[in-house]
Amino acid sequence: MADRSAPSCHLRLEWVYGYRGHQCRNNLYYTAAKEIVYFVAGVGVVYSPREHRQKFYLGHQDDIISLALHPERVLVATGQVGKEPYICVWDSYTVQTVSVLKDVHTHGIACLAFDLDGQRLVSVGLDSKNTVCVWDWRKGKLLSMAPGHTDRIFDISWDLYQPNKLVSCGVKHIKFWSLCGNSLTPKRGVFGKTGDLQTILCLACARDEVTYSGALNGDIYVWKGINLVRTIQGAHAAGIFSMNACEEGFATGGRDGCVRLWDLNFKPITVIDLRETDQGYKGLSVRSVCWRGDHILVGTQDSEIFEIVVHERNKPFLIMQGHCEGELWALAVHPTKPLAMTGSDDRSVRIWSLIDHALIARCNMEEPIRCAAVSTDGIHLALGMKDGSFTVLRVRDMTEVVHIKDRKEAIHELKYSPDGNFLAVGSNDSSVDVYGVVQRYKKVGECVGSLSFITHMDWSSDSKYLQTNDGNGKRLFYRMPSGKEVTNKEELKGIQWASWTCVSGVEVNGIWPKYSDINDINSVDANFIGQVMVTADDYGIVKLFRYPCLRKGAKFKKYLGHSAHVTNVRWSHDHQWVVSIGGADHSVFQWKFVPDRKLKDTLHIAPQESLVDSNSDESDSDQSDVPELDSEIEQETQITYRRQVYKEDLPQLKEQCKEKRKSAASKRRERAPGNSIRLHFVHGYRGYDCRSNLFYTQTGEIVYHVAAVGVVYNRQQNTQRFYLGHDDDILCLAIHPLKDYVATGQVGRDSSIHIWDTETIKPLSVLKGYHQYGVCAVDFSADGKRLASVGIDDNHTIVLWDWKKGEKLSAVRGSKDKIFVVKINPYMPDKLITVGIKHMKFWRRAGGGLIGRKGCIGALGRTDTMMCAVYGWTEEMAFSGTSTGDVCIWRDVFLIKTVKAHDGPVFSMHALEKGFVTGGKDGVVALWDDTFERCLKTYAIKRAALAPGSKGLLLEDNPSIRAISLGHGHILVGTKNGEILEVDKSGPITLLVQGHMEGEVWGLATHPHLPICATVSDDKTLRIWDLSPSHCMLAVRKLKKGGRCCCFSPDGKALAVGLNDGSFLIVNADTLEDLVSFQHRKDVISEIRFSPGTGKYLAVASCDNFVDIYNVMSSKRVGICKGASSYITHMDWDIRGKLLQVNTGAKEQLFFEAPRGKKQTIPSLEVEKIGWASWTSVLGSCCEGIWPIIGEVTDVTASCLTSDSKVLATGDDFGFVKLFRYPAKGKFGKFKRYVAHSTHVTNVRWTYDDSLLVTVGGADTSLMLWTYEMEGHRDSRQCDSEESDLDSEEDGGYDSDVTRENEINYTIKALSTNIRPMFGIKPHLQQKEPTLDERICS
Repeated sequence: MADRSAPSCHLRLEWVYGYRGHQCRNNLYYTAAKEIVYFVAGVGVVYSPREHRQKFYLGHQDDIISLALHPERVLVATGQVGKEPYICVWDSYTVQTVSVLKDVHTHGIACLAFDLDGQRLVSVGLDSKNTVCVWDWRKGKLLSMAPGHTDRIFDISWDLYQPNKLVSCGVKHIKFWSLCGNSLTPKRGVFGKTGDLQTILCLACARDEVTYSGALNGDIYVWKGINLVRTIQGAHAAGIFSMNACEEGFATGGRDGCVRLWDLNFKPITVIDLRETDQGYKGLSVRSVCWRGDHILVGTQDSEIFEIVVHERNKPFLIMQGHCEGELWALAVHPTKPLAMTGSDDRSVRIWSLIDHALIARCNMEEPIRCAAVSTDGIHLALGMKDGSFTVLRVRDMTEVVHIKDRKEAIHELKYSPDGNFLAVGSNDSSVDVYGVVQRYKKVGECVGSLSFITHMDWSSDSKYLQTNDGNGKRLFYRMPSGKEVTNKEELKGIQWASWTCVSGVEVNGIWPKYSDINDINSVDANFIGQVMVTADDYGIVKLFRYPCLRKGAKFKKYLGHSAHVTNVRWSHDHQWVVSIGGADHSVFQWKFVPDRKLKDTLHIAPQESLVDSNSDESDSDQSDVPELDSEIEQETQITYRRQVYKEDLPQLKEQCKEKRKSAASKRRERAPGNSIRLHFVHGYRGYDCRSNLFYTQTGEIVYHVAAVGVVYNRQQNTQRFYLGHDDDILCLAIHPLKDYVATGQVGRDSSIHIWDTETIKPLSVLKGYHQYGVCAVDFSADGKRLASVGIDDNHTIVLWDWKKGEKLSAVRGSKDKIFVVKINPYMPDKLITVGIKHMKFWRRAGGGLIGRKGCIGALGRTDTMMCAVYGWTEEMAFSGTSTGDVCIWRDVFLIKTVKAHDGPVFSMHALEKGFVTGGKDGVVALWDDTFERCLKTYAIKRAALAPGSKGLLLEDNPSIRAISLGHGHILVGTKNGEILEVDKSGPITLLVQGHMEGEVWGLATHPHLPICATVSDDKTLRIWDLSPSHCMLAVRKLKKGGRCCCFSPDGKALAVGLNDGSFLIVNADTLEDLVSFQHRKDVISEIRFSPGTGKYLAVASCDNFVDIYNVMSSKRVGICKGASSYITHMDWDIRGKLLQVNTGAKEQLFFEAPRGKKQTIPSLEVEKIGWASWTSVLGSCCEGIWPIIGEVTDVTASCLTSDSKVLATGDDFGFVKLFRYPAKGKFGKFKRYVAHSTHVTNVRWTYDDSLLVTVGGADTSLMLWTYEMEGHRDSRQCDSEESDLDSEEDGGYDSDVTRENEINYTIKALSTNIRPMFGIKPHLQQKEPTLDERICS
């Protein structure tokens, strides 16, 4: 049975034995319902003494160390340790999370306190500054934050009689805080001569600015204002750990084991010395007290909880006990009764009743206990000790039978044989000793095959064999009782094992996660009947697997609760329960085993069932049962959006080049050119890795994005307007419900989301600071006030914003795998869904966090990869499209049915008033009724249906559909191939916009005398574009390979295209039919050029470092240019057609005679005198100035000179298009700079009459047209600033578009009112030094 799925049964936490008394104080209270709330390990426990019942809060992932009770005594706040610790506020009645407070503290949360009306919560961190934070906990919002003290803070409290005042105390200090606005200011308490300066452990505030505090020496210090006014000496004999104020007065508890009660003026009422009571013992130390009416709760250092009734104070009632100091490793279950035995480093062995949930016997030993076993008849209990000895006790009265010490090192495992005759004892001395039970434990055998300490052992059912595991992960077999090692495989084949607790072996292969250390899993126990097993590991997790579990990376269900390592786990004798024990948390957890999980029952399981993933979670390893990913999705998941260098890095990079700048600044440099360019039209639409990013605006225009540009397209006039506020690839776009604003998210080191107006093209808000690397999905709420966004960081962080205020409301880690879509529930803006790779999650907001639940699939299948989702006609209904073509229909979090909608993935979905529309990889648009019962109509996107007014040609029938939206009587469709189509309800399709498909575009050529250009791309197409106002694609031809360059012949009749396999073709420029093709090279053809005049020769440059020269008429190769030491990047002919200028990847500028290809050496002064037919080179003295200061990091990839030789346009790896005066002599010339492409501008060309500059953007697949404006245009449009890398000391121009600078300035102002006044902001949120832009503008 090699089933790798998770088992269908599950565990439910039923009881936790223990209480966290060590290193914690004030963590035990009565709730309003007279239940007792406390914590142990990572679990909040609510215990009802009346019903002897526990409820659990499982929202933490690590040790809880602090707890505060809300003044109304229903809500509880708990804080945990960890790298990114958080605070949970939860309801003690329903044990559900109310709010999560996170992202501020590090290391852990040491203390918590609510204010008088319970609106605010104060927390203290365990970081080096012991940061104090005040929260509006319901909103999850940080109100104020300040460094607390250089040393540990032990207690903090609000002054209940003065608003906005707090007191904190700790190592050698006490501080009195006042909160004004959002700033916290402390004053240190003055000890003066009244008392010694010492550590204060606890405090309570009273009327008239009086504060009582408990000191380490057992005195009580009384403060008035900030001054120490008196001390009550000897209140306790040692440190006072806890102080609790109630209506009647104060209760204090100390290390001396006493609890003292005081009246409201701190006059003594009574003393209760717990050491002197029946249950008391020497060394009892009180860590927590709570006084309510006539009951007092006391928590001790040794994990006990006492309840004392005041008038019978010498008879405290012990309501909870647990193990204390040291680690807990020993666990055994009784063979016939519901009993569990545990033994610990605290030297006690304890017997617990699993039915009564109580401790029924306890016995103290001489040594720390490391393992335990009960004999088959249940009479003897054997205990293995840390010193190498073992002891056998009688279970009924805990009297000793024998004590034997044959070893020096700890005994880590012992087991009785099934027939009861032998006891095998495994030690850290790498050997197993076998003792005869009947012979009063005489040693009868020894197994010595291991080279490392013995970790686990199991007997065979017939008691004839023993298998062992050791620290090296070796599994060995021995014949019993002699202890002879068995190596013969045949002999081992038929062995039946009486138990399975070993961690290595074929049967348990699947329990090991990838990359785990052999000692990560501490314990295993198989339930043969139920075919399941439990494991306990070093990460605090108890897991449930199928048994046997043969294949690596099996799925499981996982249960959190233990904080540190779980050291041991066992099934009870009748398999009703699982018992697990925690090493450092000393706790014993009892889990109820719930056999097959029926979906409908889940709704009736205990309330905490619905908590985050604490209850059960599918496994980490997702290899199993994954349907093969659709190729298109596979491709998409492999796209990386990381950049070596981001535009945000520019100022720093320039900073590093300071020396260069200084030297350059002293030289006289050419001015920037007077003329300018303006973005005019963009061919392209980002469809290959985006979805649902195409909408109609209020006015019927179309808004979408490509590269770094938000485009608003007017389809009547065929014109575009551009939002240029982004500086790198836009990955997502969402439209406001009123269809007048859009939100766009981009790639960036600290990536931003811009919300802008589609009419004015002005930004309304910019949101930054929470997404690393990029934003891949955004969505507005139905009221338009909120925005949800998802990042492409490793955790795919989800953030919910109040976008107008620029305020983050909540955030959470989304998923390890890619998330494609986020949608806010239109009826409940606190709920959202996300879908992605094997991911469908329903989230609800809880304060500053979001709590997620996976979609429950039940018996209907497994979580598919989801590509799109929408909410339906009620708040419960949601619909998602899968990668296999189904639409899943969800109610609440349950999958209720699936409908087959498309062949291949469903990429887009749109909800209408009555019904839905979907689009898929199959190129079909389907209209559905409102229940997805009937498909009302389908439209196939086919070339035959293209209407005559189309602005281009469909590349193929049935292109994959990535975006759909409806409006103005049409369906708007975006395809993976970069086409935007408008489908009329009656069938005809109009193509509005198109660009290249996925892959880089490098090849670009403009026609010698017509307003057309050609492009060729890695997408294996050659395209001809009309640059006149009709802006359409005139022709397209598919190629056998992708291409990187192209060139028109001087008469414009032929077009040469260089391909990536080293071949090239010459085609008829009108029909694109082949005229001739050649292949002499193996590597990419990087540049191709006809000689000027008649176009007699064709020069073909390759990445093989050669240029071949062909005679076009005779179709023969006539010359080879050799001598380049790297691949060829650029090439130009002189006017006579006799000389070639070549640039290489090694930054060489070479010259060759044509047509033979002989290398020439020409001095730079002469080069300037030569008349060149074109200038597209980037090297040489004439263009020295185009290389930026940070030239080592980024390359200038392309250049092109106007026909009047006055302006040189360049494109670079940063995505900038720049204009320089020509010749650009001297380093670091001044320029004008434009951003629209995202990363690499791969090519730039002027049209034949210089009226337009045409640029292509590599991976952003876009072709951009810029109008060239003469100097006189100045007044009509403020266009650009004359800026360069170097105008002033602090880095001159940042951007050539003043319009853009003004916009940036405007956004920052819009935000600043909200962001500035905060006090103490995390470093990455701090206002950075304003960039020069902002300074120039403001």
